[in-house]
Amino acid sequence: MYKVAIIDDEPLIVEGLSKTMAWEKWNCQVIGTAGDGREGMELIREKRPDIVITDICMPKMDGLRMIAGLKSEFPDMQLIILTGYREFEYARQAIELGVSRFLLKPSKMNELEEAVDTATRRLDQMHVPVMTFVPQGESGKAPAGQPETEENSEANSFIVSNALEYIRSNSKEKLRLSDVADQVYVSQWHLSKLLNKHTGKTFSDILNGARMDRSKELLKDPSLRICDVAEQVGFQDLAHFSRVFKKMEGMSAGEYRNTYWGAEQNGGKE
Repeated sequence: MYKVAIIDDEPLIVEGLSKTMAWEKWNCQVIGTAGDGREGMELIREKRPDIVITDICMPKMDGLRMIAGLKSEFPDMQLIILTGYREFEYARQAIELGVSRFLLKPSKMNELEEAVDTATRRLDQMHVPVMTFVPQGESGKAPAGQPETEENSEANSFIVSNALEYIRSNSKEKLRLSDVADQVYVSQWHLSKLLNKHTGKTFSDILNGARMDRSKELLKDPSLRICDVAEQVGFQDLAHFSRVFKKMEGMSAGEYRNTYWGAEQNGGKE
């Protein structure tokens, strides 16, 4: 039996979908509902539904990021969007990210039924048993690294792009991987894997790289002490900043400043 989750901030819609749809017709059961995006993600992680029917304009959520997060972390999950948001570009992006159906409110019952029918047929195809060979001693282990599929590659790229943008914009804060993961609606383990796959770097390297880029701009201002620069880019410890700067740039912050101003003066004379 396929598990269904319904996420919408309109209680009448949640109740209507839960009680008026003949779920048994598609071998489905509603296993939970939620009234906002954050509550919805908690429900999904706890219950692991096969089908999610959700709005994309609700409190505590970014619709496209949530869609991308779900399709990336749970590529087999079927997403049916039911929304009053009529922006075509938004709908196009949602479809590219992998939603099964994009329905506008108010939707007719036959549209909803067709969407559920399509979702369950896709799930049926995915659950056809296949013979697999498992090497001795490898039983129960997750694959070391599964290749991206057409089903989730667009979602993965979307997540990484948004994660990098968030890191750059908030690099001066005391930022943790879990903070970024919350913003893009995936687990921190999954985000760490995606960042490494798409950039070849760890979260710590990406965060420090953003801080170093900002610190090099600030070091051009001779009125700022190096300890001021360190604090402004997110380091509370000057010694830590100095170690990271030298490791990533191949010279100390003071040497970088002297090199920059030396080049400026030579350029001015020529």
